[in-house]
Amino acid sequence: MKNSLVKKILILVVILALPGFLYYLLNAKGKNRYKPLPVYGPKQVAKTGHKFHGKFIPDTIYHQLPDFKLTDQDGHEVTGKSLDSNIVVANFFYTNCSGVCQATSTNLKALLDTYKKNKLVNFISITVDPQRDNLSVLKKYAQQYNPAGVKWTFLTGDTAQVYPLARQGFLVNAVDAGNGDFIYSDKLVLIDKKKRIRGYYSGASINDITRLNDEIKVLIAEELREAEEPLY
Repeated sequence: MKNSLVKKILILVVILALPGFLYYLLNAKGKNRYKPLPVYGPKQVAKTGHKFHGKFIPDTIYHQLPDFKLTDQDGHEVTGKSLDSNIVVANFFYTNCSGVCQATSTNLKALLDTYKKNKLVNFISITVDPQRDNLSVLKKYAQQYNPAGVKWTFLTGDTAQVYPLARQGFLVNAVDAGNGDFIYSDKLVLIDKKKRIRGYYSGASINDITRLNDEIKVLIAEELREAEEPLY
């Protein structure tokens, strides 16, 4: 039984790692050979702009996560500014949820192992049931998947902030349906360093987790390329 579980974990790790290596090959020698990730959410054309090779290009104002103030499983305050300069994989959950939540957390744990040494990528999970998911409950839950508590942060806060943050910030559902049930999205949300949404993925789908792994690497390459580009 134990050997079978170990084999399954090893297979999942290989599945997650291989596509990223292929993306590295596609981006060899600094050439962008892949399609950039989309930016999700409402957008508008600004009156300001910049010149590129003598041509004026208007700026685009993209949807960004609003600032927020939540508390992690260790009682530390976490704000939107705490995530500055990080690529973030975020999702909503509650600890009393079985099935989808457990599958998502297990898949995230495997993904976390791929990026545990990468300081650029962080993971956050926000509970939609703060009344029952107090700090001690969150900490116990977190220890099942991430004992160190460094890369994967579990957050809680008042529903008056959490639910609007889900709907208006991450653009996903989060509603208390009553009787201990919650209507919320099972999506993982990929956020870039500018706090823009770059992808949605089903947390319980291995195919989507593989795609997320691929697109995290694409986003890392995009961030590094932008840092190296000269100003015009």
